[in-house]
Amino acid sequence: MTIRLYDTGARQIRDFTPLTPGCVSIYLCGATVQAAPHIGHIRSGLNFDIMRRWFAYRGYDVTFIRNVTDIDDKIIAKSAEQGRPWWSIGYENERAFNSGYDALGCLPPTYEPRATGHVPEMIEMMRGLIERGHAYEADGNVYFDVRSFPGYLELSNQDLDDLRQPSGDGETGKRDQRDFAMWKAAKPGEPSWETPWGRGRPGWHLECSAMAHKYLGTAFDIHGGGLDLIFPHHENEIAQAKAYGDEFAKYWVHNAWVTMSGEKMAKSLGNSVLVSEMLKQWRPVVLRYYLGTPHYRSMIEYSEESLREAESAFARIEGFVQRVVEKAGGVVEPAGEVPPAFAEAMDDDLGVPQALAIVHTTVRQGNSALAADDKEAAVARLAEVRAMLGVLGLDPLDPHWTGGADRGEDLHGVVDTLVRLVLEQRESARARRDWGTADAIRDQLSQSGLVVEDGPAGPRWTLGPR
Repeated sequence: MTIRLYDTGARQIRDFTPLTPGCVSIYLCGATVQAAPHIGHIRSGLNFDIMRRWFAYRGYDVTFIRNVTDIDDKIIAKSAEQGRPWWSIGYENERAFNSGYDALGCLPPTYEPRATGHVPEMIEMMRGLIERGHAYEADGNVYFDVRSFPGYLELSNQDLDDLRQPSGDGETGKRDQRDFAMWKAAKPGEPSWETPWGRGRPGWHLECSAMAHKYLGTAFDIHGGGLDLIFPHHENEIAQAKAYGDEFAKYWVHNAWVTMSGEKMAKSLGNSVLVSEMLKQWRPVVLRYYLGTPHYRSMIEYSEESLREAESAFARIEGFVQRVVEKAGGVVEPAGEVPPAFAEAMDDDLGVPQALAIVHTTVRQGNSALAADDKEAAVARLAEVRAMLGVLGLDPLDPHWTGGADRGEDLHGVVDTLVRLVLEQRESARARRDWGTADAIRDQLSQSGLVVEDGPAGPRWTLGPR
C-alpha cells in the first residue's frame, strides 16, 4: 500500500513517504475571516477532510492544522466601512466558517491557531531572518529580501526578473520592489503590536510560516491550500521558513476552485454563493456530495442542475441503505475494509470520482440482491457501502447526518415515528376504501418532500429530490 499525491513543487504525482513512520502532519491554509464563507472556501476544507480521513483509514496518526487569518488589510477595511472593531468582524466570520465546516461534516482540526495569537513567534522569526541577512527593517516595516534566497519562485515556476510582486499601501523603504512585507508599520486607528522595530501588524505570509513552525516543527509532510495561494502566499511562506532554517513542507497539495461562468468564485467578483444560503436550499450531506466528490484538482462549475444531479445520486444511495436496513431488521455495521478497487482509487492521488463509481456499482449489486430476496448478499453490500462512504464522510447512518451528533438522539428515528403515525392513518383510510383521504395524506407527505412507496411489507418513506 502506497498513497500517491500530486506535488505542485515537483509537478508530478509522487509516492507519499512520511517523515515519521506511521504519522502524517498536514498544514492547511484556512480562512481569512473578512467575510462569511462561500462554497469555494468550504470546498478546500472538504477536500483536505477527505485526505485526512483516508490517511486515518490507512492507519496513520494524523496531525491536522488549519489556521485562521484574523487580521489583514481586508478585515481592517471592513472595520472602517462598518464602524465595528476588527476583532468583532473576524470572530463573527470565523464562527460562520466553523458552522459551515461542521454542517458539511468536516472533522475538527487538531489545532486551529489564530494569527493574532502568535505575534511572539513572528517576531522571533523576523529577528532570525534579519540576523541571517534575509530581511531588513525600513520605516517600521520589515521586508524579506527575495534576492537573498536562491530558491525563490521554484514552487510557482516563475522568473524573478519577470516578477511583479503585489504591493500594499504604506510599504515604503523597499530596497527592491519585489521584496515582500513580513511586518507592516502601524497606521493611525489600525490595530498594532509592539516589536523591536516599532508598533505594527503582521503581513499575511509571515503568519503561516510562524504557525507551521510552532505546531509542526522545522519539517512536516503536507502543506495544502487553493491554487490561488501558490503565488504569492505559499511562495513567500517557503522563502521565509527555509531562509530561517526550516526544511518546511515535503509535499505541496493544491485544490482547484469552484467557478461560476468560468471565473473563480470570489466576493470581489460578485459571483459568490454563501454556504449559509446554500444550506437553506439543500441538505448539508447533498452539498458535501456535490463539493467533495469531484477530484480535488478539477474545477467545479457551479450550477443548480449539477446540484440536483448530486441530490438524485445521493438519494439512490440513501434509498438502498434504508431498504437493506429494513430487510435486515436493524442497522448493518460497516465492513472492516473497503473493497480493493476503492482503496486503489483513493491511493492514487485521492481519486474520489473513481472511488465513488465503486460505491454506485456496489449499490447496484445490492439492489439486485434485494430484488432476488438475497438478504445475506444485500447486507454484505451495504456493509461495504458504509465502509466506503465513511471514508468520504457521506455515510447516511453516521450520527452526524441522522442528528445524533448534535442532539444526542437519532432525529431520523423521530421523523420516522411521526411519518409512520401518518402512514397508519393512510392505511386505515385505505382499509375502509376511503381513497380520497388516503391520496390526500400521500399528497401532503409528497409536498413535504417525502416519497411514499407501497410494497409487500407495507408503505415506506424516503426523502425525495427537490
